[in-house]
Amino acid sequence: MTLSALQKHLRAILGASLPAGEADATARIILEDAAGYTPVDIAVHADRELEDFTVERLSAMARRVVDNDEPVQYVTGHARFYGMDLKVEPGVLIPRPETEGLVDRIVDYASSRPDLRVLDACTGSGCIAIALSRALPFSEVDAVDISGKALAVAEENARMLGAATVRFSHRDALALPDADEAVYDIIVSNPPYVADSERDTMDDRVLLYEPSEALFVPDSDPLRFYRALSAYAAHALKRGGRIYFEINSLFAADTAACMRAAGLTDVCTDRDFCGRMRYAWATRE
Repeated sequence: MTLSALQKHLRAILGASLPAGEADATARIILEDAAGYTPVDIAVHADRELEDFTVERLSAMARRVVDNDEPVQYVTGHARFYGMDLKVEPGVLIPRPETEGLVDRIVDYASSRPDLRVLDACTGSGCIAIALSRALPFSEVDAVDISGKALAVAEENARMLGAATVRFSHRDALALPDADEAVYDIIVSNPPYVADSERDTMDDRVLLYEPSEALFVPDSDPLRFYRALSAYAAHALKRGGRIYFEINSLFAADTAACMRAAGLTDVCTDRDFCGRMRYAWATRE
């Protein structure tokens, strides 16, 4: 089978359960992440004959997406984020494009400021911490998570991507130790923020495979991470330092109020590329 024919074959398999656009995108991910064939390769080498085992291996991956509702990132073991190729596996949250917007806002604010000290709480795959360590000059980044599995993957990603300045530690973001002194210029977090009552609106691929502890918070206390981290930031941030959050659009106003209640100032919220309230940040005076 040729490379061009394989692309059509994968699209046909995936099209059995996915919309046409998503089937095309998923076929592209499988070809590139599992076999190294970029869209340019496919265009230039469309008539290249492939080994049968390659055809069967990639076809089996497409069938896993269709038959098992597996996220394609877990099938290939890769996720793209901020120009990086990250390892992901079940038990580790898949980085989202929306979170790139959070990194963008921090980089826009701080890219000309060297020697920053940064904390990434609820680091997961390490995507935010590693992206910031590569984008901010001479920065030192601490990254914490309660999941040992996520930390192991994050540490591997940091090694693969040369992010030697990131220090990972096993900590609960809800119970960070009291800061003896203000040490951070920036604190960032994409914590669990999906209310339990929103489960029914979510895709099976998320519910069946991604770690619920990295996604969901109880309806009775949806702001638990924002409240804890805002209180921590009020002491751990240096004067003029900022905290940045990815947020649930349903609780944008409440999150902003939570940050103000902690004594933070200049509270701002902003929308993602889909127009949803997705980001909030504030300053320690």
